[in-house]
Amino acid sequence: MTDPTGPLTGPTETRTEPPTETRTGPTTSKAPEANPYDNRRQVLYWRLLARLFDPEEQATLESSSLAVVKDIGLPPALLDPRASVDSIVQRHPELADEFDHLMVPDVDAEGDDGRDRAAEVRRAALVSKVLLNVFSTGSGAVTAEQLARWQSDAGWLERALGCEPGGLRGGGAGPGASGPGGVSPTGTGFGAPTPDLSTLIPAIGPELGAVEADLVKRMRLREVLADPALASRLTPSMSLIEQLLRDKNNLSGVALANAKSLIRRFVDEVAEVLRTQVEKTTVGALDRSVPPKRVYRNLDLDRTIWKNLTNWDPEEERLYVDRLYYRHTARKTTPQRLIVVVDQSGSMVDSMVNCTILASIFAGLPKVDVHLVAYDTQALDLTPWVHDPFETLLRTNLGGGTDGTVAMALAQPKIAEPRNTVVVWISDFYEWRAEPLFESMAAIHRSGAKFIPVGSVTSSGRGSVNPWFRERFKDLGAPVLSGHIRKLVHELKTFLT
Repeated sequence: MTDPTGPLTGPTETRTEPPTETRTGPTTSKAPEANPYDNRRQVLYWRLLARLFDPEEQATLESSSLAVVKDIGLPPALLDPRASVDSIVQRHPELADEFDHLMVPDVDAEGDDGRDRAAEVRRAALVSKVLLNVFSTGSGAVTAEQLARWQSDAGWLERALGCEPGGLRGGGAGPGASGPGGVSPTGTGFGAPTPDLSTLIPAIGPELGAVEADLVKRMRLREVLADPALASRLTPSMSLIEQLLRDKNNLSGVALANAKSLIRRFVDEVAEVLRTQVEKTTVGALDRSVPPKRVYRNLDLDRTIWKNLTNWDPEEERLYVDRLYYRHTARKTTPQRLIVVVDQSGSMVDSMVNCTILASIFAGLPKVDVHLVAYDTQALDLTPWVHDPFETLLRTNLGGGTDGTVAMALAQPKIAEPRNTVVVWISDFYEWRAEPLFESMAAIHRSGAKFIPVGSVTSSGRGSVNPWFRERFKDLGAPVLSGHIRKLVHELKTFLT
């Protein structure tokens, strides 16, 4: 390979040129010469592809990439697979801003003719670093330190895509930077045309979760939990919580205490985000039959000034107030019953965790009576612990089979006033006894209760729903709700308002 700082040329060929003809009129323009910046960028991307598919170094690509990185003023550590993005940013703080929104191009940028090719080479080097650290995870056992480093690097990838760290993997369960689902609606890539992130990111999120789950499985989790120093390096995530919930019955002593601490940390973090989403919309309409409380925080300053404008004294330039006006804060609310039935089989762990936390938040709202039922081949009424999602999750027993009829036997008697009841059923609906279960669900819908079938309530939106149930719910007029947990929050707020 030739010097990457200059044009890359192919093999030399000997050609016999035809005789030159004398022509009149416009001349034919020659093809533009290769741009050296384009060649440098190609070197970096070829190295990226080579390292993704083959962990062995390609000496020519490595040396050429090193020459490019040095020439554009970036640290050689970008090419070190052992260096995390955090460590690079710590040594070179000026790069932090470049990593943020790195893969979200400026929509106001000039067209192709005005591209800053030097900046694109620099961006290619940074993008290659993030992608390699996240998607080239090797094989073999994983330590707690390696998992923590990967989670940090994945957070930088999410930031590069315009999302909040953890937003794509579901750990934060929170909104991202700008667009729906926590993503920026602009494109990514370098040059035109650019793919649309609104369609690209929904595919990236589940893949990040799958990579993280694989790393957790490759980690000797019990040994790590038994060592407080190692356990302290773990960052709670959905993949880690799933493994802890599966293995909690095999843990004891220090390992069990560390596992519980991680679960509680994760629950508290997700609860904080979900609580904000729930509280964005006020529950109930204003009840003007109740006099407003005459306290300062309820003072309606604008209305007070407007109503007293006739008392303005232009000579003294003073407004004399005869009467203060206050805002109404009391709201009309009807007692509502929320029954959440969640499939706790192995394929629904993400939904189980999210909905358990969500149920506890709604249980804290005024005049909302929340009941929680979990099931696999057996059903468990978790209502006594619904206010504490941590205790609820510790009582779950993730299984493999699914029989919704046992959960229906617990849920149906809880419907006392159908018009004031909403039943949320979270499952992939791959059921052992499908027809009798669906008939029971249809009966709940016909009774006047609000029945909401939910296929998945994850941050990524990935989930498979039994097509047989999907079609019948659609015909029933209660289509399956699937996607981000914010959709379920919106549906429940609409009913409870």
